[in-house]
Formats: sequence, C-alpha cells, structure tokens
Amino acid sequence: MGDGGTAGGTAGPGGPADGPVLGPEEVDRALARLGAEHEAVETSLYALQDHAGRGLLENAELTGVTKERWARAEESIALLWTCFDTFTAALRSVHELRAGCRRPGPGELAELTARLRGPVVALPGGTEGGGDGIGDGVGDGGGGRVGLAELVRRMNRWYAHALDVVTAAESVWSALPARIDMLSAELQRVRSLAHSVGVRPGEHPAGDELEDITAELTSLRAEVVADPLAFWVPAGGSSAPGGGRPDTVRYDRAARALEDVRREIEAVLQVRQDAEQRLMRLRDVLSRADRTLAEARTARGEVLAKIAACEVPAVSGPPTALYEQLSLAAEHRRHARWHRLSPLLESLEERAEEELERARDSLSAVTAPLAVRAELRGRLDAYRARLARRRMADDPLLAERYDAARRLLWSVPCDLRAAERAVLRYQRAALEVLAPDGEGGAG
Repeated sequence: MGDGGTAGGTAGPGGPADGPVLGPEEVDRALARLGAEHEAVETSLYALQDHAGRGLLENAELTGVTKERWARAEESIALLWTCFDTFTAALRSVHELRAGCRRPGPGELAELTARLRGPVVALPGGTEGGGDGIGDGVGDGGGGRVGLAELVRRMNRWYAHALDVVTAAESVWSALPARIDMLSAELQRVRSLAHSVGVRPGEHPAGDELEDITAELTSLRAEVVADPLAFWVPAGGSSAPGGGRPDTVRYDRAARALEDVRREIEAVLQVRQDAEQRLMRLRDVLSRADRTLAEARTARGEVLAKIAACEVPAVSGPPTALYEQLSLAAEHRRHARWHRLSPLLESLEERAEEELERARDSLSAVTAPLAVRAELRGRLDAYRARLARRRMADDPLLAERYDAARRLLWSVPCDLRAAERAVLRYQRAALEVLAPDGEGGAG
C-alpha cells in the first residue's frame, strides 16, 4: 500500500493545520499523490480479499493463537474497508472542490489546504488505541478525527497486520502438512519392512519408536491444521508482512527419528541376507585370536627358558564368552530372529576384532625380549664388521669386549640387561677407534 505522503496545510472546517496555505500547483500535486495512494490501497484490499490464505482461515476450525490473531485480523480487514470508503468520499469531495475553481482564491486555497492537511476525517468507533495494529490514537487531532495522510498511514498498518496473519498461516499450511504427509507415507513403508523382519512394538525398541513417531506425526498434523501460527517463526528485525519461516523443529525431530529407525531396519534386512557369511567371518577371527594366544603361550615358555632377569607378561586364555555368544547368534539365525541377531552380530564383530588385536599385542609383549636380544646381536655383529673393514677387529680391548658381549648374548638363559650393557661398552670402544677415520657416530 502507499506511504501516505502529502504537502502543505492550513486552517479549515475540521480545525487548524500546520504550515502555510498551499498554492494551486501544490494542491494538484497533493491530490495526485493521494490519488496514487487511493489506487494502491484499493488494489491491496482486493488482493487481500482474494488471498488464498484468507479463504483457508475463514473456512478452518481454528484454535489457539491462530484463532485469536485471525479474529483481530478480521477486525482490521473490516475497519480497512470502512476507512477506505471514508477515504474515497473525502478524496472525491476535495477533487470536486478543486474542479469547481479553476483559479482558486485565498479562501478556496485555504479550504483545499484544510481538507488535504487538516483532521477532516472521522474515524470509526473503536479505533482509538487498540493493539495489534488496530488504531493507536496517533495524530487524531481533535475528537477522533485525522487527516487524509494519517488515515492512509493507519490503513497501511492495519493492512500489514492482516496480511502478516494471512501470509504466515498460508506459508505454514503450504509447507508443513504436505511434508508431514510425505513423512507419514515413508513411515508406513518402514513399518511394513519392520514387520517383515519381526520388529514389532513391545518386542523391539525400534517397533516402539515407530509407534511413538506415528503418534507424534498424527498429533503434529492436527495441530498445524488448527493452529498454523503456533508454528510460525517471525523473521528477526524484519517488519515486512509475512516475514519469517515455518517452525519445523518437531517435524525435523520426527524425520531424524524415522531415519534412525529406517537405518536400523535396513541393517536387520541386511543381516538376513549375509548372516551366514558374517558368522563364518566371526568364527575365523576368533580362531585366529585363539591361534595367536596359543602362539603367545608357547613363546612365553621359550622366553622364560632363554631370557633371564626379564619380566614376561602372562597370556590369557581363549575368549570363552565370545564363543558362547557366537553360538547364540547361530541359534538366532536358525530361528530367523533377525531383529535380535542384528545387534548381537554388530557387537560380536567389534569384540572379536578387539580380541584378535589383544592377542596380537600379547604375542608382541611376550616376544619383546627375544626381539631385543636379536637387535643386540645384530648391532654387535654390525660394529665388528665395520672394524674388520678397517682391520681393527683384532684390537685386544675390542676383542675382549666383543667376546664378553657375545658370550652373554648366546648364553642360555641370556641375562638381557648384562648383555645390553656389554654391547654398549663394545659400541663405545668401537666408535672411539673409528672416529679418526671418519666412521664415528651413533651408528
């Protein structure tokens, strides 16, 4: 709608107006602006009359905040038409007065100025200070009368209030019910899949979740249809009518919950298709863990026999509990209890891999002393080879330290700590000899 702008003003029948008396050209420009305002108001009113959201609001069984706001919006719409008729009549009278005096004198210009600027329009009853855009008493002049520009400003505000309600309601109705219906259709598909794999309310958490989602969507749709404005989030800082968006928090939560259930049901379906292969893989992983633990137990005995002065960790027994659960999983498969088999398989697969990793770690921990002994032997021989290339291996001190380290490393049981100290002594002596020839360093 328009902005209500006019120019100039003076005294008239409705009371005094501020400003100088308008000249003929200023009167004509003011009339042209008011004419444009009149056309804009009329166009807006008819557009509001035909707005799809208004038709929906008029025919719906409303509740809550929407019922309250629509009742006030209907008052605004009725007031708009009444004030528009008053505006039309007042503007016509000014046009007639101007048309009757081609060359208006001072008295006629004063009269025209008063009608254009002064408080010449009486407001309908009940518009003096309401809320939600229905009258606020601003610029009333005296006795509930306002000027044409103020009347246009008020009509703009009432129109914006009504349009905001209509547009917001239509936006919610256009967005949420259709999306809820689509989600409900997907819900039925998931329920059918769930039933086919034995996922039912009271027997599986996913079945109970589907019942909760069904109840939520039914309730949500009924609330959206009856009270759409309860699901409208106005745009922050925006004064434009209809500025905002539908509140989809509850819908989004239900959609996420259904997606979680759908993935779980599809996982159960997948279990039905590849259960035997997964069970075979589980048996293989547990068997490898068993063999690794057996190897660790054998290695521990070897280490205890060959290495002295060294702590060797104990090795646990086979994963009996996992084998029991594996037997239970096979039982679920035989009796087609897919909804129970699915989570059990997932848990078993994770724990079986953990068991295999634990067995490998145990083997590594048990054989660590043998690996240290092998590293020390390799280091000892490497330094002796470097010395031999320089014809220094037979140096008495070096030969003595080499023999001492070698005896310790090849003795059974091997005192690993003493052997490591002997290798370090030989290494330091070798580095001192090799350094002048450019072969020094940590090596």
